Amino acid sequence: MGDWETFVAQDWVETDVALAPWTTYKVGGPARWLATPRRLGDLEIIGRAAVERAVPVVVLGRGSNVVISDAGFPGIVVRLGDSFGSMRWEGGEVVAGAAVSLPRLARTAVAAGRGGLEFFVGIPGSVGGAVHQNAGCHGRETKDVLVSASVWDLRRGELTSRSVAELGLGYRRSDLTDHEVVVEARFATTPGDPEDGERLLREITRWRREHQPGGTLNAGSVFKNPPGDSAGRIIDALGLKGLRRGRVYVSERHANFFVAEPGASAADIKGLVDDVIRRVAEATGIVLEPEIRFVGGFDEEGR
Repeated sequence: MGDWETFVAQDWVETDVALAPWTTYKVGGPARWLATPRRLGDLEIIGRAAVERAVPVVVLGRGSNVVISDAGFPGIVVRLGDSFGSMRWEGGEVVAGAAVSLPRLARTAVAAGRGGLEFFVGIPGSVGGAVHQNAGCHGRETKDVLVSASVWDLRRGELTSRSVAELGLGYRRSDLTDHEVVVEARFATTPGDPEDGERLLREITRWRREHQPGGTLNAGSVFKNPPGDSAGRIIDALGLKGLRRGRVYVSERHANFFVAEPGASAADIKGLVDDVIRRVAEATGIVLEPEIRFVGGFDEEGR
């Protein structure tokens, strides 16, 4: 049996699976193949198959910063299974699987009397996604607390441990590619009082509730902040709050959040993003760079 035949025969591989339910925007078409690996050996099977057929691969975490094309994704979408959602303590460091949610990581550390990870409670993503994008908020970034990450290379079929420098973490970016899958990450913590930690978690959660459009379909910050400024401030200053494309609009509460209404499309989101980029560039000369990721094919109309 060839590598591809071995892959499609797995009980953790499905075909033509809707991806919209797995994203916070709840839009987008299906994955041609959805793989939910349970162990490293499964990732090896995925990698061999993808190389044999030259099929594109993308890893989907909690879908909190991604927009899937209305046409879907023509390759293999990887969603790490539950076995990648464990955590363990090694001294003052916590090792978390890539599928662990960041709020869970933050709350687990606080409950254990360890500090430094509280800011993660404000990021609705996964550990793997945090490493890939150097996620951050409230003046802290993943690279500030990350010790190392274990990465599986789908093309080479090997596992390596990489330091922050080797990952190339920068502002909302890393050097990791689509064929490199974070499987777990090690974080440094500091001794902390659980009551103080709980208080900080509540403060961060309250700030998010007061300043961001909670209870809506959105993917967090749409654009990276340009040097020395805030994307939300720029968009707001140009009077673009409420700007709409189809069933998607710029939030009245926070201009760097775009809210989707039921029935919205990925094309609506992409079109609004492109429109805001154009308007800001024409008015200020600043070219905003999206923080959210567009997966699948999008033409000039955003489809």
